[in-house]
Amino acid sequence: MRFTKLRLNGFKSFVDPTELVIAEGLTGVVGPNGCGKSNLLEALRWVMGENRPTAMRGDGMEDVIFAGAATRPARNFAEVALLLDNSDRLAPAAFNESDILDVVRRITRDAGSAYKVNAKDVRARDVQMLFADASTGSTSPALVRQGQIAELINAKPKNRRRILEEAAGISGLYQRRHEAELKLKGTEANLARVDDVVEQLAHQLAQLARQAKQAARYRAIGAELRQAEGLLLYRRWKEADEARLTAEQVLTDKSKAAAQAEAAARAAARARVEAEDRLPPLREEETIAAAILQRLQVARDQLADQQAQAADRIETLEGRIAQLVRDAEREEALNRDAGETIERLEWEGREIARASEGHEDRLADASEEARGALMAAEAREDALTRLNEEVARLAARHQSAQRLLEDNRKTLARSEAEEARAAVAVDEAGTALEAARAAFAGAETAQAGLAARAEEAEAALVAADEARGQAQAGEAEARAARSEAEGEVTALRAEVTALANLLERDTRAGDQVLDKVRVDPGFEKALGAALADDLRAPAVEAEGSGWALLPDYEAPQPLPAGVTPLVTHVRAPSVLSRRMAQVGLVEPEDGARLQPALLPGQRLVSRAGDLWRWDGLRAGAGTSSSTAALRLEQMNRLDGLKRDLDVAETRATGTREAHETLRAALAQATEADKRARDARREADRAMAEGARALSRAEADQNLAAGKLENLSLAVTRHAEEAEAARGRLAEAEKAAAELPDLEAARDKVEDEKRVVEAARSAMLAAR
Repeated sequence: MRFTKLRLNGFKSFVDPTELVIAEGLTGVVGPNGCGKSNLLEALRWVMGENRPTAMRGDGMEDVIFAGAATRPARNFAEVALLLDNSDRLAPAAFNESDILDVVRRITRDAGSAYKVNAKDVRARDVQMLFADASTGSTSPALVRQGQIAELINAKPKNRRRILEEAAGISGLYQRRHEAELKLKGTEANLARVDDVVEQLAHQLAQLARQAKQAARYRAIGAELRQAEGLLLYRRWKEADEARLTAEQVLTDKSKAAAQAEAAARAAARARVEAEDRLPPLREEETIAAAILQRLQVARDQLADQQAQAADRIETLEGRIAQLVRDAEREEALNRDAGETIERLEWEGREIARASEGHEDRLADASEEARGALMAAEAREDALTRLNEEVARLAARHQSAQRLLEDNRKTLARSEAEEARAAVAVDEAGTALEAARAAFAGAETAQAGLAARAEEAEAALVAADEARGQAQAGEAEARAARSEAEGEVTALRAEVTALANLLERDTRAGDQVLDKVRVDPGFEKALGAALADDLRAPAVEAEGSGWALLPDYEAPQPLPAGVTPLVTHVRAPSVLSRRMAQVGLVEPEDGARLQPALLPGQRLVSRAGDLWRWDGLRAGAGTSSSTAALRLEQMNRLDGLKRDLDVAETRATGTREAHETLRAALAQATEADKRARDARREADRAMAEGARALSRAEADQNLAAGKLENLSLAVTRHAEEAEAARGRLAEAEKAAAELPDLEAARDKVEDEKRVVEAARSAMLAAR
């Protein structure tokens, strides 16, 4: 056998599927440190059955699985496959049917390793023996590792023996001898355990004898106990029967009491009906009485309120009467004081009149002169006062007119300036409004395009989702069908292998006739009952023990009427022709009836395995087991299983291909769905940005329009204010021009002041 190719997938640094072709001659692998050269040699050791983690430079066997990197996720399994050229047919018999051997080892996290040879599950020991027979293996000296040369030089002769055995090509035999020694030791241990078991069984037998005595005693005691229990049960039955009679008497009494209570209840019901009939008039009278009572209560409350109001009124009137009495007394006291004052004033008048007699004439003349001077002075002062007031009012009017003129001039200037500035701002706002309208129109157009893109992306996403859902459903169904088909294949293959191994172990060294017999399903027990273990005899030529070929009878004995020959359901070699011609098939209920009609050498059988022979022997179905019948059933079962296995493998192949196709379609649909989702997300983002831009443009447009409107109103308002200011200024100028001269009025006031001084001097002289 020769190594031709090494495939790695997820093994250490080989995360992606990698193939190493091992051609004839020398194959070299070169590269910098850390590129994975040593991993190839370790992969060879590992696939050939290496189970020591230290040999793989790890702490555990799962360390050979790719553990992930910065840009690559960790893998969940590692697989190494080694292809061998077996064209020389040097492999063990179990694997020597193919020119190419594909040895695969796969490890899954938390599940361990699995070995396959040409897609068939095998044990690790089978793989190790395969390479040991080829003088190689995971521990082969041909796989040179670091430090191995020094170990070889310093090794003891016992350690060098492995190299010599491999060089001599007997390492496989050594492995098998070692395995046989282990089995022999196991057998010896089993024999020792059998001796122990025999001793234990003898001890258990003695215990069982004692237990048998105890069981006999238990049965006797049980009989006595059952008798006692019977008496007890009879006693309890009697007591229960007496209790039943007592309960029946109590029930009779209670029934009578219940009947009396029921009669009383009926009488009470009739009384209640009669009372209900009398109840409506009483309720009507109660309603009328309640209404009268309500009216009386309302009237009583009203009278109580009137009484309280009358009491308050009486108290108020009594208070007012007391106040009037006090006021009358005070007025009488004031009248007395006024009378006394009048009397005192009358007396003083009389006294003054007596004292002023003789001065009235002189006083009257002087008073007349002084009064004339005073009146003249007062007249001039009044005139001066009026003149001062008029001058003051005139000055105020002049000052107010000047201030009004200044205010109107300032207002006019300010209104004209504001009007000019507002006009400039209106022009600028109009330009800004046009720009805002253009920006808004552009934003609307862009938003419409983005909305169309979003709708297209949504439609694409819906289609991608539907396609992915359909692909996912199809892939799930295909995966389930594949799993079911592969499970069925695995189960059938395991059953076929087990049954084939069982039949192979049961096959004798000789050429037994049983291996050449085929029987219809369901007739195995009938053939087994007819021939039994005679089917295990081989076919012989002239001498020897077994079935010899004899010619058919010239006049064969006919079977009884109504009997079907068993040979119609059996395909047997010609050496069994005579025997099969004397076997008939009947129903179980007809065998005993037809047995007396059998001729020498004839026998009847049923499908269930019943046997009736010509010499009177009868054997019921199940009374004796026939290994031949069991083997025939197993052979038929194996043939059926092989047919089912072929159908299942064909179905599994079809489901596998369909699943792979649908899985690829699902991957494409998933990628398309991802792209559609990204496109939809980008379209939504662009649409949201466009909506924000449109909102900003609309806000800018509305702001510009509002600003233009406000500025236009401001221009109009400022123009109206300027026009009103011009009118007010003209009116103020006209009013100022119409005012009298202020200086002339002031000179007139000075002249009037001099006249008033002269009048005052004359008045003083007259006094």
